[in-house]
Amino acid sequence: MKTVSFQHDILPLKDILFRLALRITVNREDAEDVVQETLIRCWNKRDSWQDIDSIQAFATTICRNLATDCTKKAGRNNKPIDKIETQSRDNPLDKTINNDRMRQLDRLITSLPEKQKLCLQLRDFEEKSYKEIAEMLDMPEQQVKTNIFRARQAIKQQFID
Repeated sequence: MKTVSFQHDILPLKDILFRLALRITVNREDAEDVVQETLIRCWNKRDSWQDIDSIQAFATTICRNLATDCTKKAGRNNKPIDKIETQSRDNPLDKTINNDRMRQLDRLITSLPEKQKLCLQLRDFEEKSYKEIAEMLDMPEQQVKTNIFRARQAIKQQFID
């Protein structure tokens, strides 16, 4: 029988949960609220922790669902907030071109279907394994790979055009 501790197993996930919530809600206050509600819901399920295979997948699923619900309630069409740092020299033209490319990439990621967007973000920005993503999103690992492949193909196709 495994022992799960809120302080040692769930509370350390708060930064991961916050980044996920922030990516979905694109609002710091909403993300903080989502994380707080996620931690409360995890605590309320403390009697069944020993039956949960992956406490991280459990908490992440709650967070994802709450963040998605929060976004839908607010009626927002969010843009990803992940900005890849551009390492351009001091050349203003290079900086402008890179900034334009990053805005275009943000728009393309935002336009992806929700599952593709989440899989891509968890893989490329959170650096999660396919197995971890499959557990978090409660889908087969092959479906995760397919979603990521399709997301990358869609972005590549649109970015080239």
